[in-house]
Amino acid sequence: MAKKDFKDLNRRELVDLVYKMMDDDSNGAEQLPAAEEVRREHNKLIYRAKLRKVLTSTLSVLVVVAAVAVLVSTLFLPVIQISGDSMEPTLNSGDIILLVKTDKFSTGQLCCVAWQNKLLLKRVIGLPGDTIDIDAEGNVSVNNKLIDEPYVINKSLGECDISFPYTVPDNKLFVLGDRRDTSIDSRSSAIGCVSYDQMVGRMLFRIWSAN
Repeated sequence: MAKKDFKDLNRRELVDLVYKMMDDDSNGAEQLPAAEEVRREHNKLIYRAKLRKVLTSTLSVLVVVAAVAVLVSTLFLPVIQISGDSMEPTLNSGDIILLVKTDKFSTGQLCCVAWQNKLLLKRVIGLPGDTIDIDAEGNVSVNNKLIDEPYVINKSLGECDISFPYTVPDNKLFVLGDRRDTSIDSRSSAIGCVSYDQMVGRMLFRIWSAN
């Protein structure tokens, strides 16, 4: 065989290929394999090496992407699933929503509150210093202005043991659930106004609807 037949192979590849093919060939002890046969085996090994490299690279990328996704979800964009009916009809039990962590909230925003190892989804009604009033029919006024609440189907005073008008303390938020007849929220002293430290984030959008 001419030397040029093996010009594309380095010494290690050549030795490995020849010995492998001699081991596979029952007549290997008597004659060396043809150059074309060596090339075919060489191409197979190159293909396998490239495939292993691609698979390893892809797996590494997937691991990194998963780690970044978990980090982002934990630190900046938590994902939670709604449990319970206190936010109906806006959100239903089983819905999955995306939050954004922030320390800035405004009236009307949906927010997630940490309370006794639970996560509660409520709507911000009053900011620090606001005066809240709720009448017997469930109409809500903030700073003596009746607020429009199209998201509430059945207005109700609900579970309430505080006196109105009520002034929201400093560093606190007054929150209500949209289903006023069943929601336990800032109207009840069991929860009361929530502090900014309790705020997990505000709702960004719904990822999945259970209905």
